[in-house]
Amino acid sequence: MHQLKMVADQRRDRPKLKLDDFHLLRTLGTGSFGRVHLAQSRHNGRFYAIKVLKKTEVVRLKQVEHTNNEKHILESVANPFLVNLWGTFQDDKCLYMVMDYVPGGELFSVLRKSKRFPDHVARFYAAEVVLAIEYLHSKDIAYRDLKPENLLLDAAGHIKITDFGFAKKVTEITWTLCGTPDYLAPEVIQSKGYSKSVDWWSLGVLIFEMLAGYPPFYDDDHLKLYEKIIQGKIHWPSYFDPHAKDLTKRLLTSDLSRRYGNLKNGAQDIKNHAWFLGVDFDRVALRQIRPPFVPNIRSDGDASHFDKYPENTEEYGVAGPDPYRDMFPDF
Repeated sequence: MHQLKMVADQRRDRPKLKLDDFHLLRTLGTGSFGRVHLAQSRHNGRFYAIKVLKKTEVVRLKQVEHTNNEKHILESVANPFLVNLWGTFQDDKCLYMVMDYVPGGELFSVLRKSKRFPDHVARFYAAEVVLAIEYLHSKDIAYRDLKPENLLLDAAGHIKITDFGFAKKVTEITWTLCGTPDYLAPEVIQSKGYSKSVDWWSLGVLIFEMLAGYPPFYDDDHLKLYEKIIQGKIHWPSYFDPHAKDLTKRLLTSDLSRRYGNLKNGAQDIKNHAWFLGVDFDRVALRQIRPPFVPNIRSDGDASHFDKYPENTEEYGVAGPDPYRDMFPDF
């Protein structure tokens, strides 16, 4: 609670941000309606990640509600395992979200280099993710896009969850089909109303992928992939630790009355599971457990852990007609 108040005070006391406050340095990632840039503040010299969304694309792809949700949700949270939003602004063409720069890159890249993680490595990342999801659920927020690409590593090697484009406040149930195909829970695919428990299913997929190097229902054909998810049949690699297999099974169950994380003890059932035996979650919460991998960061603005992209900033700050401004009143 104290941390949220502190961050909220810092955010509130800042003057309204604008494009001129930053040097845009390079692209860190691209998406279907925008990109993320590494930027340096002209005022305090600190580095930030700025997510830039083109309004025309957000509107065309019917992502107005998701985009406004993302801003409101990020403003309402503060947790060591979530990326911080420092402010937002807009010009005639684009929306801007100024966030923490997390220099270690995606967990996805580390996993691809390693092929797969040994149990103790997967357990470390899973423990931090469990606490992040538990925190979001305590605020009635379903994250809905858990995957290794959305888990960034900070300079010390701890997890920061990024990209809240699909996050939503869910008190009862919701119906939107969204997420990443390999990580979708069966109740989402079957267009049943679903709740925050879809995040615990995704945790099961994440643990499996970290340990195996590929997701449990992998298929190039999306329809076949969805069939496999609904059937719930998993081929278990022979090297899987029996406890890892048991926990993953208890997360990857379509029966919501049996899915871990969704029972009356909530996330406690997951933390108490034998696979996490010996993990002190109080120390995890304080980031006192030594990360298994510490990124080699040469300087504050080092972006070597991110892929290179062709640069494209010509529409930023350009004056012109702005027919969509009233759709994003809080930016």
